[in-house]
Amino acid sequence: MGHGAVPALGLLPDWLDPMTILGNEAIGSWVVVIACAIIFAETGLLVGFFLPGDSLLFTAGLLVSTGTMPVNIWALMALLIVSGFIGNQLGYFIGYKAGPAIFNKPESRLFKKQHVDSAHAFFEKHGGKALILARFVPIVRTFVPVIVGVAKMDMRKFVFFNAIGAVLWAGGITLLGYILGNKVPWVRDNLDIIFIAIVAVSVIPIGIEFIRAMANRRKKSKQI
Repeated sequence: MGHGAVPALGLLPDWLDPMTILGNEAIGSWVVVIACAIIFAETGLLVGFFLPGDSLLFTAGLLVSTGTMPVNIWALMALLIVSGFIGNQLGYFIGYKAGPAIFNKPESRLFKKQHVDSAHAFFEKHGGKALILARFVPIVRTFVPVIVGVAKMDMRKFVFFNAIGAVLWAGGITLLGYILGNKVPWVRDNLDIIFIAIVAVSVIPIGIEFIRAMANRRKKSKQI
């Protein structure tokens, strides 16, 4: 295993633990295919929202640095970026083609037209920044492409920011895992803390938006 074995985390069930999935030497070169499939499913299929995204990318980079995954880091990054890009494109097409029928159902409690209108207004206001930031928020990144597709965002605009987001997210986190795993031994020995930190940082944007929304509601209520 190169620099030494990296233990499984124990924070998740074995079938969801990135270290268990990617560190299984029995699957050989298929590990790259599995990693790409998970990233594709998490970003493109609504049922994949529970899959590990950030932690899997970080772990993949770390395992390359330790020699556990015998693959070139740049090749791996490219494959993961493409998987994340295609996944989001699929989500967009799902929303664009099937979304309106779901959102326009009068009996639907979750998928409502006003949600689509709000999403459309939000992305019109914040543009590509919202799409890029959504990449780093678990669960949100799974549903945002669908919402954007339902809201009929311009295809070329979505493709452009989808590409940027895929590079920064899939490429950036994988490279971070590779650099830290190779240069900072403490990271390999304290993955539990690292993954908790990744999740904590990921939900910061949600917290900020929630606080802003609450503040705006209070201002409106005072004005009334």
